[in-house]
Amino acid sequence: MTLRELLDRLVSLRLSDIFKSQEEFDLTEGSIGWPLFYLSLPIVVTNLLQTAYNLADTFWLGQYSTEALAAISFAFPMVFLLISLGMGLSVAGSVLVAQHTGADQPDDAEYAASQTVTFALLGSFLLGGVGYFFVDDFLRLLGADPSILPLAASYMQVVSLGLMFMFGFFVFISLMRGYGDTITPMLVMLGTVVLNIVLDPFLIFGWGPFPELGIEGAAYATVFSRGLAMFVGLAIMLGSTRGISINVPDLRPDFTYLRRLLRIGLPASVEGTGRALSINLLLFIVAGFPNAVVAAFGVGIRVFSVIFLPAIAVGRGVETLSGQNIGAGNEDRAARTNNFAAVAMFVVLSAAAVVIWFTAADIIAVFTDDPAVIPVGAAFLKTVAPTFGFTGVMRAYSGGFRGAGKTLTAAAIAIFTQGVVRLPLAWVGAEQFGTDGLFAAFVVSNIVGGIIAFLWFRRGTWRKTDLTNSPRGGVSETVVEDDPAVDD
Repeated sequence: MTLRELLDRLVSLRLSDIFKSQEEFDLTEGSIGWPLFYLSLPIVVTNLLQTAYNLADTFWLGQYSTEALAAISFAFPMVFLLISLGMGLSVAGSVLVAQHTGADQPDDAEYAASQTVTFALLGSFLLGGVGYFFVDDFLRLLGADPSILPLAASYMQVVSLGLMFMFGFFVFISLMRGYGDTITPMLVMLGTVVLNIVLDPFLIFGWGPFPELGIEGAAYATVFSRGLAMFVGLAIMLGSTRGISINVPDLRPDFTYLRRLLRIGLPASVEGTGRALSINLLLFIVAGFPNAVVAAFGVGIRVFSVIFLPAIAVGRGVETLSGQNIGAGNEDRAARTNNFAAVAMFVVLSAAAVVIWFTAADIIAVFTDDPAVIPVGAAFLKTVAPTFGFTGVMRAYSGGFRGAGKTLTAAAIAIFTQGVVRLPLAWVGAEQFGTDGLFAAFVVSNIVGGIIAFLWFRRGTWRKTDLTNSPRGGVSETVVEDDPAVDD
């Protein structure tokens, strides 16, 4: 199916036709466009709802004070960093579940899911403790202004204590996605987002019987809502026949199997951590500007997180499709999936960029009425928007690398793009040209990332990666091989 045929068919869709369960489409046979669409659309909605947590916090705290808005600009990247450090295990679990499902090995898929839950929760407990005790030092290292550092620290300490709840739900999403079920996590997320949005103003401003907690109120609302989502997700996997199941006996830690998870998951953690560290180090550069620029940068990053939702979702969908097709031995179909997704995302995000360019000031004004913040945030969006399509290409092919188990390749692209290209350019650009130089670094890195991902995928080094040929507790030889692409 061509991209034009896919767009034509979208016009005639009813809502009941859009959201289909995993049982209603085949990921390893037939057309590519529609299975990818059915798989990715609920991920878009789920990620949009997940982003709504941050956007709700940004909106209400923007009404509370500019200092609180600037503080959350420092806190959000640190939240992303803590989550990225441990989320590699959920990626490993998703890839293993996908390949075992494609290979028709349900018992191995369930064992992989169970072990992923166990070790992800253990890891989140340790990371939460580290985050709680070292948050002040980390924020000082980033150069947070003394006027906003206590606010950002108080937010982060609450989030650190509730990190296990956040991890638990993210693992649920990943494992269900690896199986091919993206609708169930979307429905669970919907309920908890509504709860978070309702709680935010009550806890931030002290409405009704609640005390005025300010920025801490936003943190408490987020942790409580995501904690509820985690318990619902675990209940579904333990007691339902929908999606992937986990078994209580299989939850006992298998440290031999942990080696297998880490072989796949550590590079995925490096990828996510590299992205998070890039944002945190960019804040070190941004901290040298007035608070209005810091606030504008924070709002701009939040807007990007919404704009890139389709690319992130399609990348995750490609990860599942690639994983299941490689498990089933359909490598050519996996390649077609990646190429189709890359073209689709370039077109969709380029179209979104046009809209953003013309409405940039109005978008920033949704989050703040500060006249010093709006023009800076609008300039940020308008500068970066023309390169959105390249980010879509990079996300699509990175999903294919992860689905093939080549998480080190995806990590290498992310680290090079963020750390070697964007950060140095931002540092020099900010020194020489102010905010214009800072924003230009995003433009160059987005273009470079898309081109590198395309060329690397064409090399074909991701092929013949089968993670399903090892018994429980073993480590697949194809996983521990060095990726030839990394040696270049």
